[in-house]
Amino acid sequence: MIIGAGPAGLTAAYQFAKHGVTSTVLEATSTVGGISQTVQRDGWRFDIGGHRFFTKVGAVRDLWHEILGSEDFLVRPRLSRIYYGGKFYDYPLNIRNALSNLGPVEAARCAASYAWARLRPPKDQSSFEGYMAAQFGWRLYRTFFKTYTEKVWGVPATEIQADWAAQRIKNLNLLRAVTNALLPRRRATSITSLIDSFEYPRHGPGMMWETCAGLVQARGVQLLMEHPVTSVRHRGGRAVSVVARAGDRDVEVECSSVISSMPLPLLVESMDPAPPAEVLEAARGLTFRDFLTVALAVPADSAFADNWIYIHSPDVRVGRVQNFRSWSPHMVPDAGMTCLGLEYFVFEGDDLWTAPDEELVSLASRELETLGLVPAGAVAEGWVVRMPKAYPMYSQGYQRHVEVLRSWLEANASNVWPVGRNGMHRYNNQDHSMFTAMLAVENIVLGTAHDVWSVNVESEYHEELDEASAPTPSPQSD
Repeated sequence: MIIGAGPAGLTAAYQFAKHGVTSTVLEATSTVGGISQTVQRDGWRFDIGGHRFFTKVGAVRDLWHEILGSEDFLVRPRLSRIYYGGKFYDYPLNIRNALSNLGPVEAARCAASYAWARLRPPKDQSSFEGYMAAQFGWRLYRTFFKTYTEKVWGVPATEIQADWAAQRIKNLNLLRAVTNALLPRRRATSITSLIDSFEYPRHGPGMMWETCAGLVQARGVQLLMEHPVTSVRHRGGRAVSVVARAGDRDVEVECSSVISSMPLPLLVESMDPAPPAEVLEAARGLTFRDFLTVALAVPADSAFADNWIYIHSPDVRVGRVQNFRSWSPHMVPDAGMTCLGLEYFVFEGDDLWTAPDEELVSLASRELETLGLVPAGAVAEGWVVRMPKAYPMYSQGYQRHVEVLRSWLEANASNVWPVGRNGMHRYNNQDHSMFTAMLAVENIVLGTAHDVWSVNVESEYHEELDEASAPTPSPQSD
């Protein structure tokens, strides 16, 4: 039994099928791919965020190319910038550009601030603020990281745990960023945040998961869409069946094992019999940041060339802007147009989440003009897509809550395997979400003892390692 038809869930189904094991996939929505889906509106395609296909986990890269043929992948140059204070900063760092924008006096102040932080590092580096100030100095932290991060998460940077920064920006600090900028050919892919090219499916990441869904169904996998899970029944320390809602009736499916990518707190809350009060309290302590995209069709020559631009300006609410034509020209139906995706980080039920679509399209159009990215009157059409529970929040105490839920599941439902971003309440990239599913399948089918929870945490899984040193699943047969 597999809960969720996103990258982790469909990877699990695909791997089970290769081992000759039949499975059933329950998906709550009408679309496969989860946050990695590609939305289609009137012939236009756009992502829920942007999804680079880059990994140093060789088994995941092989699987991508096993599902899609080489002709379906484009190799795209990365072009991304930071917008702050009315200026654009190249990202990855370009020394000449940064010095030109900052000016010699401010650049010297930033360097001095970094040197001071190395001599007198922040005493508390358990928060995002303390961690980033130690890595880049207080001045650069306040200039670039604080505003954007608080826009993304909706809480002060002191309330975000350092785990998120350490996971997303592995081993990167000002000194290494400058070294990378001065020596661009030296280990150019050693730091994930600094890669300068990536693969991308012609029709977006959804192409991968739509194709994968077709392949697993052809191999006998039952894929049940619009079947949200309502309960996981367990006894004797193991899950025995999963109940999903299908229209106005319940569907119960017996199971020998469960791979779950549904949000970890919702999984635990669905367990029947229910966990004790302290476990349910820990589940309620895990929260999520929600997300909405406003996609706007504009003339290609009125837009920018970047794949995406980070908007650090506090003057607008948009956090990032994607240009999907720069990801793939096949994403747009008109050669003279492009599709821009304006990303707003929200909480479900807040003013942006509940605003009518036409108001959000108007807001996004005005903010593009305010930023000077697109002239007034250039927007031809607009669409809005809301994505609940897009990002698990690394708020204070989240590690303790996750450990409580994990320990309870291991003791009371040992055949339930949480995988993926929401399933493990960990901000994994697509490749690591897939890898957790691959390892869980091996544990179930081959009896291996992979520590799935160590993916993207322990050093042997970190992306800066060479491919040869990354763990790979055991050999398998079709």
